Amino acid sequence: MPSGPAEADRPNGTTAWAVVVAGGSGARFGGHKQFMLLAGQEIVEWSLQAAARACAGVVLVVPTDWVEKYSGRADHVVAGGPTRAASVRAGLQVIPGDVRVVVVHDAVRPLASQRTWASVIAAIEEGADGAVPCVPVLDTIKQRQEDGKLMTLDRARLVAVQTPQAFSAPSLRAAHAGEGEATDDAALVEAIGGQVVSVAGEPDNIKVTAPHDLALAEFLLSLKPGVGAP
Repeated sequence: MPSGPAEADRPNGTTAWAVVVAGGSGARFGGHKQFMLLAGQEIVEWSLQAAARACAGVVLVVPTDWVEKYSGRADHVVAGGPTRAASVRAGLQVIPGDVRVVVVHDAVRPLASQRTWASVIAAIEEGADGAVPCVPVLDTIKQRQEDGKLMTLDRARLVAVQTPQAFSAPSLRAAHAGEGEATDDAALVEAIGGQVVSVAGEPDNIKVTAPHDLALAEFLLSLKPGVGAP
C-alpha cells in the first residue's frame, strides 16, 4: 500500500491544504471508480500525489468502510457523507483553523496538472474568495423550456468547470455553515456573495465518470513522457 506524502515532497512557500473527495459510490460507473487502476496505480493515488505536491497538507475523504484501509495515505483520512457537499464538510472539520487557503479536488480527476493547482491557489492569495479552472464549451448547448421547446444558449458565454477549486478558508467554511447542497463548492461560495474567479483549465483534466473515461485517461497518460505524474 502506498504511504502518505513524505515531508521532502512538500511544496515550499504554500500553506494551502487540500481536500481530496473520494467518497462517492460510483453508481454511474458501476463501482468505486476512484479506486480503479489507472496506469498501474489507483485513480485516487494520482490525485493524492498531485495534491501533496501543491499543498502543505492533504485530507482524503473516502466511504466509511474504506477509512481504515486508506489510513496513512494522507495527513488525515476521514469518512465522507451521503452527498458530495457533506463529504467536503467532513474534510473541512480536520483542517487546522489557521489554514487560509483550502483546495477541493475530485479524486476522479487524476490528470489535473500542477499548473492548474498553482493557478487556483495563486488566485486566492491575490484576494479572490474562490477560483475555478474553466474550459470553453465546444458543443452547442440548448435549454429545455417548461413547454418542452428548446432555447439555444450563447456558447461563447459558457464554460465547463473543473477541479481543483481553491477558496479562502473563511469563505469556504461560511459557505458550508448552512449545510447547503450544490454540484460544486464554488456554487455555495457564490450563494453567500463570494467572489469566484476563473483560471484557465485544461482539456486533459477529464473526470472519470464512465468506463470509457478510464480508457481515455489511460491514453492521455500514455502521451506523457514516462507515464509520469501529470
